[in-house]
Amino acid sequence: MCGIAGLIHRGKTSNIGSEMTDMLQALKHRGPDSTGFAIYGKPPSAENEFVMRFKVAESEDLAKGSNISETIIKRRKKVNKRMKERGATIISEDDATEYAYRYTFTFDGNDADLEGMTRYIEELEGAEILSMGRGLELIKDLGDAGVVANQYGLQGFQGTHALGHTRMATESDVDIRSAHPYWAFPYNDISVVHNGQITNYWIMRRQMEYKGHRFMSNCDSELLAVYTADKLNDGYTLEDSLRQSIEEIDGVFTYCVATKDSLGMAKDTMAAKPMVLYETDDLVILASEEGAIRAMIPHEIDTYDPYDEEVRVWQA
Repeated sequence: MCGIAGLIHRGKTSNIGSEMTDMLQALKHRGPDSTGFAIYGKPPSAENEFVMRFKVAESEDLAKGSNISETIIKRRKKVNKRMKERGATIISEDDATEYAYRYTFTFDGNDADLEGMTRYIEELEGAEILSMGRGLELIKDLGDAGVVANQYGLQGFQGTHALGHTRMATESDVDIRSAHPYWAFPYNDISVVHNGQITNYWIMRRQMEYKGHRFMSNCDSELLAVYTADKLNDGYTLEDSLRQSIEEIDGVFTYCVATKDSLGMAKDTMAAKPMVLYETDDLVILASEEGAIRAMIPHEIDTYDPYDEEVRVWQA
């Protein structure tokens, strides 16, 4: 049943951290297991500077005894060591939680080198890079939107657009790894949230893995992030990728995808999974239920339900 949400401000920045928190809190009845945010702030001024969100444990690991804190410290030191070995220079290290961190760093290699560093880090036990990009920051954890936003200090986050997700686990574990949103190489500012079920997931996953793409979970929604990255890497526009996905991906789905400067959505041929849209000249809001939109705009508004096979893309 999961709840998905997206918003984009066209031509300005806003407190998207608080806005998305309010929207997801209105959707928490659709998914009590975990909450995730993909938020897009101001890119760093230097072309070779990146922001990385990663974890070295799951939240439930903290209950496994006193030795886990020492293990987490060791894992983090190994991450730092591997980053330096691959040529990254760490600028700042911020502790989001005891097991999840936000780093800024510089890196002078190409996309393939950056992907190589990512895979090298994720060979470490417990390590997973949640996002690496210039605008995207991906935060997800167990609990509702208020809990996660407070835990990670998102209330004052300024940016142009964001995605959000409240998850009801149906076919994979209740943990951070299986929570939405998802991110994928080779494009480091793509994020996806999804409501539905992809029935040809394993066939398409094997095709993507054969092409060298990375998967970090067994959740079918991650395929949409990898699929989008693959299409954009092949020269597709975001709109073309969304349209092609309706032809190539089987199942019942509604999903939203964001890039560094745009927001898009697509619905499958049956249009069984809900989506409500509100649009003005400078603001677009999407959500599984109108109540989430009204959490941002409490006065009377006109909304729209996208139809079957509808694709829309908006620019920041």
